[in-house]
Amino acid sequence: MFEESDDSMKSLLLISGSANEDSSNARLLRLLTEHFHGKYSMEVMEGLWELPLYTPKTEDNGIPDVVQRLRDNVSGADAVVISTPEYLHNIPAVLKNALEWMTTSGNLAEKPVLAITLTPMEPRGEHAMRSLIPSLKASHARVVTELSFHLESLRNDDGNMILNDEHHLLLQAALDLL
Repeated sequence: MFEESDDSMKSLLLISGSANEDSSNARLLRLLTEHFHGKYSMEVMEGLWELPLYTPKTEDNGIPDVVQRLRDNVSGADAVVISTPEYLHNIPAVLKNALEWMTTSGNLAEKPVLAITLTPMEPRGEHAMRSLIPSLKASHARVVTELSFHLESLRNDDGNMILNDEHHLLLQAALDLL
């Protein structure tokens, strides 16, 4: 799960809410681990598409291993960072499904969460955030702040994703709230 770290270092679970394997949201979270390595113990969790569809019947038949790993990772973290794209003015189904699995177990209850949307350009992301926040609150998560990023502002001249000084400071302030 989390790498060995100084006991005073907060452990952050970074969850990509995308249904794509090499998504921009996953790349953003990996950038966070590079920029803030040594300040936090961070683990990026991708692959929400591997979770079975949540239904009460599925849960009654026993918790699948992949779901238990998600729950254990959330429970073991001091805080959670969720970065999501916007699909059809909403959060992706894979993220909603993961949130449903965590709600029934109470893993997110009182857990500090930083909610991030990352979409291609403004104004996209607004609907996803308006969907994500109530879902987190229904899980009794403690949403400490929310950030919206757009790919057009995170790319350098070569088209690579970067965090400039302004993004770095903004993210540092948000992570410090956790």
